[in-house]
Amino acid sequence: MIEDVFPRQLHPYWPKLQEKTRLWLLEKRLMPADKVREYADGLCYTDLMAGYYTDASEEVLQAIADYSAWFFVWDDRHDRDIVHGRPDDWRRLRHRLHAALDSPRHHLHHPDALVAGFADSLLRLYSFLPRTWNRRFARHFHEVIEAYDREFRNRTAGYVPKVEEYLALRRLTFAHWIWTDLLEQGAGCELPDPVRKHAAYRRPALLSQEFAAWYNDLCSLPKEIAGDEVHNLGISLVTHEGFTLEEAVDEVRRRVEECVSEFLEAEREALRFADGLADGTTRGKELSAAVRVCVGNMRNWFSSVYWFHHESGRYMVDSWDDRSTPPYVNNEAAGEK
Repeated sequence: MIEDVFPRQLHPYWPKLQEKTRLWLLEKRLMPADKVREYADGLCYTDLMAGYYTDASEEVLQAIADYSAWFFVWDDRHDRDIVHGRPDDWRRLRHRLHAALDSPRHHLHHPDALVAGFADSLLRLYSFLPRTWNRRFARHFHEVIEAYDREFRNRTAGYVPKVEEYLALRRLTFAHWIWTDLLEQGAGCELPDPVRKHAAYRRPALLSQEFAAWYNDLCSLPKEIAGDEVHNLGISLVTHEGFTLEEAVDEVRRRVEECVSEFLEAEREALRFADGLADGTTRGKELSAAVRVCVGNMRNWFSSVYWFHHESGRYMVDSWDDRSTPPYVNNEAAGEK
C-alpha cells in the first residue's frame, strides 16, 4: 500500500547529509569511532530525514538530520540506563537536558557529550525562525523529556500501560509535535496559531505521526519483546485486552492501514485549506505555499518511515549476536559522574 500510494522521495542533498552527520557524530563524541564506522550509514538516520523534509534548504536539513541522529543516540542512552539499572545517571541527564533546552549556549562545552551535542543542535535549529517558534519547540521538548522519564519509571517497575494511556504517552515519546514543528523549518515559514491549530492542518499532521509511531511499534515488536520492553501498542493489547500476539499484530496493522486511508482524506481537506489562505495578499500567498509544503512533507513521512524500518540496522534484531543488545550502542555508563 505504501509503495503504491506514497512514492519514495529523497532530498538531493542526501549523500552529503549522510557524510556530514557521520562527521558530526564523531566530532561531538556521540558514538564511539568504531561504532560510527561500522554502523552509522546502515542505521539510515539521515535517510529518514532526507525522505521527510524534502523541501528544506540544505542548511536546515543538515540541522534537522543532526538533531535526529542525536535523538536516536539519546533514546539508546535512555534504554541502556534502564537495562543496566542506572537511575541516578538518568536523573542527572534529564535535568541537564531541561537546562540545555532553555539555555543551549551555556551547555555547548558540557562534559557529557550528549548534553553538549544537544545544545549544538538546538542552537542551529533556533537560528532559522523567530523566537516564538523556538519557545514552542522548547515547550514541546520539555514534555518529551518528562515522557521519557515516565517510560523510565514504567520499565523499571515492569508496568505495562493500558492502551489509551500508552497511546497518549506514545504521542510524546515519539515526539509527534516536535517533528510537526520542524515541518515549518522545512517550509522556511512559522505558521501563525490560527493556521497551525486549524483542524484541517492538525488532522493530517497527527495522522502522519500516528502512522509512524504505530508502524514503528509493528516493526520493533520483536526487538522490544527481546529487550523486555513494556511500551508497545502490541504489548499493551496482549497484556490488557486479552489479545494473542498474532491478534495484536493484526490489530496494530489494522490501525496503521486506517491511518493511511484517513490521511488521504485529510490531505485533500488540508490542500483545500491551503488554497483558501491565498486571499490575494502577499502574506496569504506565502502562508498558502508554506502549508502546501508542510502537507507535502507530511505525505513524505509515510514512505520515509516505511523504508527506514525495512532498511535500517536498528530493527534487524535477527542479525544481532544478542537480541536484547543492539550492536551499535555503548553499554558503558556515560556522562559526568
